[in-house]
Amino acid sequence: MPTAKRLKSDAKSKSRNVEPRPTIADLEGESEFAELARKHWLKTTRRATKVKVKNEVLKRDIWDVLEKDGFPYKSLLVLEGLQTLESYLWPGYSENSSNFHVLLIALITNVKARERLETWSIFEDRPAEFSSLFTRLLSMSLDQTLSLTIRTHLLCFIIYAFQSLDWASVRKECAPLVSIGIWHNLSTESKREGKLSQSPQLRKAWKAAGKRYDSADDATKARLRFERAWLYSLALDFLRLLYDEKRKEEHVLYCERFIEFVSDLLSQLPTRRYVNTLLLDLHILPALRLSPMYNDEDNGLLRDQCSLLSHYVYFTIDDQTGAQHSRNEAYDRHCAELAKLQRASLRHFKDKLTVLALSNYGSIDKRNELENLLEVLTDEEIKRLAALLELRTEYPDSINVPIDRSFLMEVLLSTFEKRKTFQEVARDTSILPTEDSLFDQGLLRTDNYDGSKPLALPKLKLQYLSVGDFLWRALVLYRCESFYGIRKDIGDALRRLRPESKRPGETTFAGFSRMALPISRPSILEVVPALVGDDKPSAVKAEISLDVRRLADNIRREWDSLRSDDVVFLVAVDASLSKTISNGSTHTISEAQKLGLISVRAAEVSHITDDKGKSIRDPAAYFNGHNRSPTRRVHLKLDPTTYKEDIDRASRGKPDVYERINLVVRRSGRENNFKPVLESIRSLCLSEVPLASWLHENFLGYGDPAGATYKHLPNRIGKLDFRDTFLDWQHLVASLPGKTIDPGDDVTASFGPPYMLESVDKPLEKQTVKLSKKRRRDAEPALIAEVETYKVSTYKPPNTGPYPVDAPKLNSVCFTPAQIDAIISGSQPGLTVIVGPPGTGKTDVATQVINNIYHNFPEQRTLLIAHSNQALNQLFAKIVALDIDERHLLRLGHGEEDLDTDGSFSKHGRVESFLEIRDRYLLEVNRLAASMGAPGAHGNSAETAGYFNSVYIQPAWAKFTEVVKADGSSAADIIQAFPFHNYFSDAPQPLFPSDGDRAAVLDIANGCYHHISKIFSELEDVLPFEILRRDRDKANYLLTNEARIIAMTSTHAAMRRTEIASLGFHYDNVVMEEAAQITEVESFIPLAMQKPKDGQMALQKVVLCGDHYQNSPVIQSLAFRHYANLEQSLFSRFVRLGIPVITLDQQGRARPSIAALYQWRYPNLGNLPHVESLKDFQTANAGFKYDYQFINVPDYKGRGEVEPTPHFIQNLGEAEYAVAIYQYMRLLGYPASKISILATYAGQRALIKDVLSHRCGKNALFGLPKIVTTVDKYQGEQNDYIILSLTRTSRVGYLRDIRRLTVALSRARLGLYILGRREVFESCYELRPAFELLLQRPDKLALATGEMWPSERNQAEEEGTAVPGEAIMEGVEHLGHFVYEMTATKIKQLRAESGLPEITEPAQQALQPITEEDEVGYVGASDEEADEDIAPNDRTEVRET
Repeated sequence: MPTAKRLKSDAKSKSRNVEPRPTIADLEGESEFAELARKHWLKTTRRATKVKVKNEVLKRDIWDVLEKDGFPYKSLLVLEGLQTLESYLWPGYSENSSNFHVLLIALITNVKARERLETWSIFEDRPAEFSSLFTRLLSMSLDQTLSLTIRTHLLCFIIYAFQSLDWASVRKECAPLVSIGIWHNLSTESKREGKLSQSPQLRKAWKAAGKRYDSADDATKARLRFERAWLYSLALDFLRLLYDEKRKEEHVLYCERFIEFVSDLLSQLPTRRYVNTLLLDLHILPALRLSPMYNDEDNGLLRDQCSLLSHYVYFTIDDQTGAQHSRNEAYDRHCAELAKLQRASLRHFKDKLTVLALSNYGSIDKRNELENLLEVLTDEEIKRLAALLELRTEYPDSINVPIDRSFLMEVLLSTFEKRKTFQEVARDTSILPTEDSLFDQGLLRTDNYDGSKPLALPKLKLQYLSVGDFLWRALVLYRCESFYGIRKDIGDALRRLRPESKRPGETTFAGFSRMALPISRPSILEVVPALVGDDKPSAVKAEISLDVRRLADNIRREWDSLRSDDVVFLVAVDASLSKTISNGSTHTISEAQKLGLISVRAAEVSHITDDKGKSIRDPAAYFNGHNRSPTRRVHLKLDPTTYKEDIDRASRGKPDVYERINLVVRRSGRENNFKPVLESIRSLCLSEVPLASWLHENFLGYGDPAGATYKHLPNRIGKLDFRDTFLDWQHLVASLPGKTIDPGDDVTASFGPPYMLESVDKPLEKQTVKLSKKRRRDAEPALIAEVETYKVSTYKPPNTGPYPVDAPKLNSVCFTPAQIDAIISGSQPGLTVIVGPPGTGKTDVATQVINNIYHNFPEQRTLLIAHSNQALNQLFAKIVALDIDERHLLRLGHGEEDLDTDGSFSKHGRVESFLEIRDRYLLEVNRLAASMGAPGAHGNSAETAGYFNSVYIQPAWAKFTEVVKADGSSAADIIQAFPFHNYFSDAPQPLFPSDGDRAAVLDIANGCYHHISKIFSELEDVLPFEILRRDRDKANYLLTNEARIIAMTSTHAAMRRTEIASLGFHYDNVVMEEAAQITEVESFIPLAMQKPKDGQMALQKVVLCGDHYQNSPVIQSLAFRHYANLEQSLFSRFVRLGIPVITLDQQGRARPSIAALYQWRYPNLGNLPHVESLKDFQTANAGFKYDYQFINVPDYKGRGEVEPTPHFIQNLGEAEYAVAIYQYMRLLGYPASKISILATYAGQRALIKDVLSHRCGKNALFGLPKIVTTVDKYQGEQNDYIILSLTRTSRVGYLRDIRRLTVALSRARLGLYILGRREVFESCYELRPAFELLLQRPDKLALATGEMWPSERNQAEEEGTAVPGEAIMEGVEHLGHFVYEMTATKIKQLRAESGLPEITEPAQQALQPITEEDEVGYVGASDEEADEDIAPNDRTEVRET
């Protein structure tokens, strides 16, 4: 996905009609609900007594108050924040509870769902009561005496339940509602019999349901009848509302929610299997399209939802088996339906429908033609034809839906018309935006999404219908999310440019934006004729001129960095349109016109020339020269399809789009990769690329959750070499607890590494039960054996040469049992999911897995994927340090330059590296030739070196081998016959020990020959690079033939998937780091980057490493993030599906006391011994009483948080406090590189940077900390000391997402100092476990004065223990004055040591302490800040303004 970027809004966005959010005053103050909570369930004296709910309190003090105001969301949020559900409503619920009690539970559950808070765990403790509650809610959802507003809330509760089928308690209640019993409601018994006869499993399920009913008691029979009729009754009520003449807004909202509900049911196979048949039988879609509500022009959302519902209803899949139909199979089924129509027409209406009966399929599957053919029938004949085709011809009288001729005609047409398959829809979808797609009403709705209404967007769910279904959803959502970002960026550029119009038709720009430049109209250079069979040009080439003379050097360099294939946007702006708005124009103005924008066209950069037409290949070198030109001529490739439409429009008298273009807009490269990613997704959607068969069912969410793990696969490897994984025998035994270790037949005692482990478990019993698509999450996977047994053997590693550089690099990490479990699983075929809490060594595990695969399977190739360049570089740097040949490593994409290694591992860098290896080894060949007295230029090339090897080296070694094999040859004979004494004269001497036996001498000789052989094998690998001439050919040869470990980011894989697959690139394994931060489609693409062999993917191993308890993927828009669930990662979905995971359970990053702040999120997370024994972790932090502390920061200068621009939140008091702590630490001698300052909002980050610049930037005594960044940006990083600013003072904000709190608390190793507002965070239910620990200590900063870093004091074990020189800081001014005095003393001391005079009065002014009148103030978002890459938290609270 594109990297997240803050999308600033103009001032008008502040005044949008958004629902207010509760503040701390609502939760802690004197508000009505807060007082009620304190009185009834948030009592200060908490006793373990049973909660008693008073119905009059519920009715009078809660329900009536909510109902009077129309159930305002803010009031519901207040009740949720006051823990009404957890502490009052649910503990006090019983079967006798009132309806108001039940409804309030549903309302607050919906609030939790909307806020993305965990809900269902609250109900887990009382399953019987939960079942009772659910049944009552279902009954009330059908109660027409309740208001539609209430029933809409109930429907939202049911929608949320069906989205949470991973919870067993919820699944138990939902499953009967969509079981085969609902087929009792089909229109005719013959239709049901026809359906049941299609599959023996269907008939069996129907009979089983009948037997269950017949054997039940009266109460159970009543429940079963209700369950089978519930969905049918709900659908009929929906139809009634569609045609209600007295409809109001709440009618429309209820119907929108119902369509969302049934779309959700049809989008997952377990809920679709029987529901789709019922919905088709009820004619939901035809009835919807003909309804007055649908045809009301104000209900655009309803119409868009209808299109999405139609997609799922007619999705080309077998509803029972889940088999995806190919395009041919889908067409064959369509023709079979038409054949039924023709047979019925010929048999019963031969006189009138002979033409229809005898026509070919292609002439009758179009709506207009079929309608014309059926027009001759009378009303009664239309009805009879529908009945003959087993189509419903009547509804119950109560719903008042007219089934007349037009209705039945619509039913017939919608049943038999040919529709596009989802592949055809994907093929025809444009992936380049225009003004129409950017400002499409469906996309604009996402701007103001707050959860109160649904959207016409597909959702990423727990399960998918097929791989094609997943890819279609991903294409739609990724396209919308990309267009959302593009529209925001273009709008932001226009706002900064401030277009003006002094005369009609003339637009000037009074402002400035670094991302946009005014231009004259583009020139169309060439329109290449269409290819045969196509009606659009095959290519359209254009040119624009850029004048950069007025740009600052840094901005000019950004424009110069445009590369081939970058996408820019040609924009036409007419400021007079925005002027008409200000002049009071009354006609409807679109959002595009409000910005003055007329049109947008995307174009790809082809190449760039100077004003003389000279191509510029290296912009940096060219434009830094003396003859540089201020003009750039950018050659572009336009979209042929859009260009043809534009020309056709102009030929009909419409304005020429290209004549009016006057602006070019670019985007940061990190966000502008949407086009290649969309092309990759679309090509996969069209290609029907299969997943590996062993992974297919697990990916879709069906089958045995453990079915893809190595213990359940037939190709499990029996014996593996674990080389340096185990450090010694004790480590081996300790790493395999509960398993039997057999030293082997030929060994009686322990022995050292390397170890080979052979599993001697019982063989897997052959499965006799056919696999079912039904998801059986509750079934535990069968164990292979009660106790696993490993037979352990060893071997002597071969001698690799006499030089120190020849010695293999060995692992030194003492892996824990959980890490060993992960390494064993990752080295085997199948799926391995590794959950790595903070500091548990995920990267070390992934590195060792790759190392084991590399040495055990030399013919296999491994794809290494990470979310960010930073993470990939860290992983790659560790791989380089292992015993892996550098020529087999390849790093694709940008970010390689950040690698802290000696080699160059980029794609082109590897070519250079190969040539460097060549030169080095050719010198060795010359030295070898000289040592043997072989005349000639043997080291001229890899080719001549190969001849030298075959003519001189191999014969010499063969001769030596004959001596070795001769009977009676001694060690002395072997030494004398060794042919390379002279060459190895520079090796550590003596080469052969004088007292060595024959075996030792022979081993050394073989090692020497290994060293020589490596020279020639490396040169043999270099040979193709001498033959190939083009850099591109060399690079592609390297990728497809030489590299065995290929590393890239997930984004690079998505961008280059088509190109890499087309090269014939094949790989066997995928290792994915930070998998929980990678979107689902970007996790899928690396699994499908190769073409199948014989219809099967060669993929053998998939290893996913991540932590779903930390941050999820970054998604810009709240609508896509929450409603469409685009933030779902494949990793987190696998965890939800119950796929077995290996959780690393010992952390080695932080002090145990700091780790305790987040260990409550990870059951069984312990500490490695070194964090309890090493001095660093036992020693106190110099100058601080505590190793961690929460510091309460009251209002500073009378203010807490402020929002100078929308979503740009700052807190000056916390910023000053953070900088003051940093200054204090620096004065005590803490290295700046060991301190990081984190903020929860980008606005606060900017403010802290500003304060640092003012107070520390120009003072060498302080300098700047290692980094100042947001919490989200710092995931995956750590430092010894962290200063954290929580920023918010009115409400908790986005930190209520516990995943972000986990990241924030787990970055520090030795010291963590948190700045925040106590009353805001301590009352938050979700954060309670962490803040209960934090607030056990005083909330005022406690210093230990008189110490310097590093301290010798041990950290006090008891919280009440006093420390020498203890001082309590009362606030930021107190600490600031303290730091000021320390600074003055320090400077005086330094000057005295240097022999300098006392500091002068003017210089003294620069050291003033923090005061109320301080000149440091709030900062706004600069142009650079707006374009900077930031974390998603700046948009998380769009609804909170």
